[in-house]
Amino acid sequence: MRRHRLVAAGSVALVAASVLAGCGSGEDGTVVNVYKYPQENFQKIVDGCNERADGYRIVYHKLPREADAQREQMVRRLAAGDTGMDVLGLDVTWTAELAEAGWIKEFTGQDKARVESGTLSTPLETARYQGRLYGAPDNTNVQLLWYRSDLVDTPPKTWDEMISQGARLKAEGKPGLVEAQGKQYEGLVVLFNTLVNSAGGEVLNDDGTEAVVDDKAVQALEVLKRFATSEVVDPSFANFAEDEARLAMENGHAAFMLNWPFVYAAAQKKPDFAKNFKWAPYPSVDGGPAKVTVGGVNYAVSSYTRHSAESFDAVACLRSAENQKFAAINDGVPPTIESVYEDPEMAEPYPMKEAILETLKNASVRPRTPAYQNVSTVISTILSPPGSIEPRATADRLREELQAALDSKGVLP
Repeated sequence: MRRHRLVAAGSVALVAASVLAGCGSGEDGTVVNVYKYPQENFQKIVDGCNERADGYRIVYHKLPREADAQREQMVRRLAAGDTGMDVLGLDVTWTAELAEAGWIKEFTGQDKARVESGTLSTPLETARYQGRLYGAPDNTNVQLLWYRSDLVDTPPKTWDEMISQGARLKAEGKPGLVEAQGKQYEGLVVLFNTLVNSAGGEVLNDDGTEAVVDDKAVQALEVLKRFATSEVVDPSFANFAEDEARLAMENGHAAFMLNWPFVYAAAQKKPDFAKNFKWAPYPSVDGGPAKVTVGGVNYAVSSYTRHSAESFDAVACLRSAENQKFAAINDGVPPTIESVYEDPEMAEPYPMKEAILETLKNASVRPRTPAYQNVSTVISTILSPPGSIEPRATADRLREELQAALDSKGVLP
């Protein structure tokens, strides 16, 4: 008990210290503290915005690399009413949680108009909760179908075609595996959500209060089960995240891969592989366009900031078209402003930019609910390993356990 009291006292002291250390005014004038994941060239963007800032200075604070650790730090400090956090770089799945808790400010008036102008609709949807705008999309992400052009003449348009082409290649003694993310983590949730949305189904209702898991979601489970038990699935699928899938593809084990655009830059380190490494739109469930689940980061303004106007102004600069292009070219993060994709300087580092833009225009978001962390955990747990899915029974279990997650009270610790 004595140890627990000491830990608690230490935690209070740390929170108090962080509040004092993060104060937004001092000898150097008004400071806007920006908390974001470690983005390699982000300081250069901050430096450029500071040259234009009127009456304030932006300071970049690096969050931990792991998403869970990022969220934990922000949630704990916001729960303590920390006034030293002004602008927050949020994973797109955290908007509803922090908005429901009252920890981030709504974008209104001119601030809202600046965010909405030219921003792609699906990334913009990730920043909304209950019809209100609580974030400004900074970067986004969508998966594509990657394939080896020395093995495949015409990339498949559906999951069934992809499985059939892979099987045919294997029968010919060639690499025919399909690499994807089946590990028990968020990547599996993204895969399932993409299949559900592509089939036209729902996991939760629109306001995130009811677990639906309808017949189209059952169809998605059937596709996932069929793939996970097919001859073209990698035997390590149930243990693979993004990088394991990439390495398996680069090592010559597969003809196809479902993954994010970062794999293109990584492939260039192996010229013999890269020359045949091509991309195509994500395969659909039933022949229509796939509705791929987006990732990315949104800027939010803390409800506890003492510099609201300056924080909103800083957000406008940090996510400007010019800075989104810089981040895309130098850090490999896809822009959320449509006009950036038309810039000629994007052609070389983003030769797949048309495929990304096309995918984004038909993309989908993850279920919006303050209880998303629980929802994600339930889905990844129940679907793991994917080969054990029994579509109808799994759907029933998902519906029951997701509803229990939605009925929990308060913000997740």
